[in-house]
Amino acid sequence: MEFGSPTEKARALGEDKKLMTLTRWSPVRDFAAVEVDLLNRMLETAFSGEALAESAWMPPVDIYETAEKDVIVKIDLPGVKRDDIKVTFENQVLSIEGQRLASPAGVDGGPESAHRLERSHGSFRRSFTLPATVDAARVDASYLDGVLVVKLPRREESRPRTIAIG
Repeated sequence: MEFGSPTEKARALGEDKKLMTLTRWSPVRDFAAVEVDLLNRMLETAFSGEALAESAWMPPVDIYETAEKDVIVKIDLPGVKRDDIKVTFENQVLSIEGQRLASPAGVDGGPESAHRLERSHGSFRRSFTLPATVDAARVDASYLDGVLVVKLPRREESRPRTIAIG
C-alpha cells in the first residue's frame, strides 16, 4: 500500500498523533519583518487619511558590535529635542520613539516663507530585537549633535573566557 504523504500514512495506520512542522530560522526573515512593518504603516496611513509625508519619517539607524561584542545602536535624529525621545528596552527589544516637529509658519523657514520643504517631520518608532546576551541593567544612552547612541553591553557570563588546563 502506497501513501501520498505522512499524514495519509498516519491516518491509514490509525495513528492519531499530531504532526509538527519544523521551520528553519532565517536571519533574512528579520530584515523582511522591517519591510513588512514599513508597508503596514504606509497602508495604515493611506487609509486613515493622514498625510503620508508627515507620518512616514523613519530615521536611519546603524547597529553594530564592538570588539568586546557590545551592541551599539546609532540613530540620526537631527532637529529632535532630547525631551522628545523615549528609549525603552524590554524582553530583548530596544524601542526608540519620538517626534520632530515642523517649523511654525513664518519662523525658521516655516511653511509660510518656504520655497521648498523636503525634511520629514512627525512621530517615529523604531524597534529592534537584540540577542539574549545583552545586559539590560547596563544599557546606556547618550545624545549629542543630533545623534542618539545606545550602548547595550554584553552580559559577563556570555563573554568568551580562556580556561587554563590544569
